[in-house]
Amino acid sequence: MNQVEQYRTLKVDELHKELEAQRRRLFDLRSQSVTEKLEDPTQLGKTRRNIARILTVLHERGEKNIEQRQASLSAQAARR
Repeated sequence: MNQVEQYRTLKVDELHKELEAQRRRLFDLRSQSVTEKLEDPTQLGKTRRNIARILTVLHERGEKNIEQRQASLSAQAARR
């Protein structure tokens, strides 16, 4: 099973959590690349593609206000 099929099996809430996790991972990878501690530079592209795949699945399901929902999830996580 490829990545898109895996994402299609997830529920909407799970997709939003995975999107947040992938965006956090991308931030970490970018930070590592700036400090020249990134071991595998291809991880940046792979993570960006994963984010695009998740967004595609969310759009296919007719999700609206994805960015607003992500912001609210981030705010909830920050309060904890």
